[in-house]
Amino acid sequence: MASFPPSGEYLDSVRKTAHSLCEKSGIKIDRDAITRLFSSPAFISSFQRVSKAHGLALPLNFPSPLSELNLISVLSLLNFGSGYRRPLHDNVGRGAWDCIRALVFSMYISSSAGEDDLLSAKGMQNISEAKVAELMGVNVYVEKPHSSIPGVIVGELGGHLYDLVKLITGVLNETGKLLSGSNYPDLGTFVVESLKEGARVKASSQKPNADVETILEKLVRFLPAFQDMAVVDGQPIYCFKKALFLVHAVTVRFGTMSPSPFPVPDTSQIPVFADNVLPSLLIYLGVMDVSSSPALLHLFVDARSPEKVNNLLDYAPAVQPDASKQPPYEGPITTSDQAYALRAGAIDACEVMVEVASGLEDPPWIKDVRLPDLDMWLWSVAKDRSDYRRLERFVLRDTVFF
Repeated sequence: MASFPPSGEYLDSVRKTAHSLCEKSGIKIDRDAITRLFSSPAFISSFQRVSKAHGLALPLNFPSPLSELNLISVLSLLNFGSGYRRPLHDNVGRGAWDCIRALVFSMYISSSAGEDDLLSAKGMQNISEAKVAELMGVNVYVEKPHSSIPGVIVGELGGHLYDLVKLITGVLNETGKLLSGSNYPDLGTFVVESLKEGARVKASSQKPNADVETILEKLVRFLPAFQDMAVVDGQPIYCFKKALFLVHAVTVRFGTMSPSPFPVPDTSQIPVFADNVLPSLLIYLGVMDVSSSPALLHLFVDARSPEKVNNLLDYAPAVQPDASKQPPYEGPITTSDQAYALRAGAIDACEVMVEVASGLEDPPWIKDVRLPDLDMWLWSVAKDRSDYRRLERFVLRDTVFF
């Protein structure tokens, strides 16, 4: 595991290490392909609509802004499980993000019904694997022949979804324990403290994004589930996907309130939230080229067809079958190092994309494209079109970072 970045340099460390690992891995960012994407029917016809689909509209009633912030914080903490997309679809008909949302909603509703507050520090610390599986509605048993009785099939705990439930429960237990040990009643209270400290630092600093730097550092240093960093080929890489997502979620949800109940940071310039969707889609759209990377060239081989890229850059098919009802294809299974390299490529590619966009004239709004909006477009358009939904995404299991 990498050491923490220098204090006050977390955002720069994400960008710099992503760029370095991208180059070291042999990933090429194609500027001509970026320009082509920005002028394509696929992008122009969908960006302004799809980039606002952030998935943070919550159909719940909250007794206070802090209660809502706490739920958003836990949702961000648990925003992982992408490697279990296919097993989740097969079992409950939903992908990872929708399953995690359903879990957190169920935790909130159960608590509101008079049971123990599962979203409190104590509730998170004590929640069991059985309770998590129950609230998610997933089957964590696999059928196996009885060890001594021929012809008898028995169910026992196991399989991919049991692995996911163990990861989720472990993150909740660990986070709840750390919060309780520091006398925080819930995660939301810690986040509010971080937001207020960020605002104080910003007021006395001339550095852009000083508040985001402060909040991000507090989140990452305190909670292991936010420590999305590693050493790949001797080089540190920092992604901090979930922590950055949480900071941006606060801005999206509370930034339009007047007055806002909490200090709200400006997240328009923060790095993207690199998961498995962004790099996979950027490869299919021709922006990221891994064909010269010794460690990655065997991945996404079928994505290099010019005809396939042309079709993906065109308008969406006139008649779109409901791909959400079909189990998704499972993409190439990667190692942790490969996944970090691909995610680094996506972070670096999006930085270049915003730079390219700032120099274009058409469409008129292209100059105003910001990194979080680009992130939301890539993530959401992957679900918006039936042909995009069918695209394979790389798979890394046994991680709590994406």
